[in-house]
Amino acid sequence: MQIAKEPIAKKGARITSHIALPGRFLVYMPTVEHLGVSRKIDSDSERTRLRKLIQKIHTEEKTPAGGFIVRTAGVGASEADLHADARYLLRTWQDIRKDAEKAKAPALVHRDLDLVQRILRDQLSEDFTAIRIDSEDEYQRVVEFVNRMQPRMVKRVKLYTRDEPILEAYNVQAEIDKAIKPRVWLRSGGYLVINQTEALVSIDVNTGKFVGRGATRLEDTITRTNMEAVEEIARQIRLRDLGGIIVLDLIDMEEKKNRQKVLLAVELELKKDRSPSKALQVSDFGLIIITRKRVKQSLERVLTEPCPYCSGTGVIKSSSTICYEILSEVRKVGPELNGHRLLLRVNPDIARALKEEESAVVKDLRQWLGKDVTVKADVHLHHEQFDVMAV
Repeated sequence: MQIAKEPIAKKGARITSHIALPGRFLVYMPTVEHLGVSRKIDSDSERTRLRKLIQKIHTEEKTPAGGFIVRTAGVGASEADLHADARYLLRTWQDIRKDAEKAKAPALVHRDLDLVQRILRDQLSEDFTAIRIDSEDEYQRVVEFVNRMQPRMVKRVKLYTRDEPILEAYNVQAEIDKAIKPRVWLRSGGYLVINQTEALVSIDVNTGKFVGRGATRLEDTITRTNMEAVEEIARQIRLRDLGGIIVLDLIDMEEKKNRQKVLLAVELELKKDRSPSKALQVSDFGLIIITRKRVKQSLERVLTEPCPYCSGTGVIKSSSTICYEILSEVRKVGPELNGHRLLLRVNPDIARALKEEESAVVKDLRQWLGKDVTVKADVHLHHEQFDVMAV
């Protein structure tokens, strides 16, 4: 059995008996007799070339069972590269079978590459100018791994030795902080608001400070903002690893040609995404729905946890609401209170409200109980917590 999808929120992991072993250019499927090419590869000539190569490799390597799929990284790959990747995957599968025969179930017989190696396996290309590592042990592992996968790239692996933390030096920490905030500013002065819920992700587009220049028509200003927003939305979807149903609430455009122009821009941007995704315009009011395959937690869910104060809702009851809840609670338990006066232990914000704008609540309690009412502020109490005591 293999974990095909890690647990997300309250959903458990998805497990499959159809094993898939990813390599640099290929995915080997020991239990599926299929030879194919990733649908993300658009070029017909390249698809034909890769299909012929993988069929040839499948025959020459005398694959005992199963099939291969060429990944998007296989575009432009040589026959030798694909051969080497196929041999590596076949050896890995043989090792897994041997370990499985020796192990007593349940047992882990194979673990995927660690995070750093997976990134290098899936992302490393000639576009990389340098790979900087701030750990000597990790540096050695990366050098060995890159030497196996792409030997010509080894010289680009550099050991970072400066005193300044590497995330600070390359401004990565600031980008991480921005990547978990709901508001994202656009260059024009407009902005996005990104909200994740259990069911879907909503992305709202606003013009903000951007109102156009000179005699520019409002329709043109809106279209320009939407076009800029689409590029940033696609980037944020990849950066935050948003998945499932994503609803884009773009600024309303009156002209159909502009709506089509923006939808086409969304589709073009999604083609740059490694995860399968699809866009659908569902209304004339600027709504576009994107479905994107979700296989792991989003960046926000990985880096943050629900607020213990508001239980992750993002809101708490107002001070006025709490004051009237106190009034209701005292009336409910009033007959059971034995004492000379009533003591209310509350959060400082509620204590202030009871003395100022909601002082009528305390007055009503005094009249109804016929006792003095004392309000005591306690900084250790949650905003919505209170204690009612007779003293």
